[in-house]
Amino acid sequence: MPRTLTAIATMALAPALLLAATASSSLAAAPAAAPARVTVTITAQGTDLSGEVRSPKPRKCAANRTVIVVKQTGARGGGDDVRFAMDTSGAQNGKWTWSTGNTGTAGRFYAKVQAKAGCKAATSPTIRAVRSN
Repeated sequence: MPRTLTAIATMALAPALLLAATASSSLAAAPAAAPARVTVTITAQGTDLSGEVRSPKPRKCAANRTVIVVKQTGARGGGDDVRFAMDTSGAQNGKWTWSTGNTGTAGRFYAKVQAKAGCKAATSPTIRAVRSN
């Protein structure tokens, strides 16, 4: 069977197509970078709750993060904790801080930030807020 121009062109392109397919599949299989570590803190001055969000990648993982303040009502994580307040971290003296202001509510609280693309979630230790007299 005589070879036609189309068959010759296809045979010449086959190795190049195979090489391109192999290269693109190896790029797609490359592992994604691990999400950056994030830390959220909480402190109380009376019933004024505030803290910081920290990360090795601050612009991506600490800036403008929604911080959820949770009121612990029983054992931590027992399913009966109540979402109490929210704030967004903002730059202050080179740190990413958040504050609820004076809540007027005493009790045990912790802060959380949810995971987002490239950034891990974080939860602070529980603190106790006490009303000042």
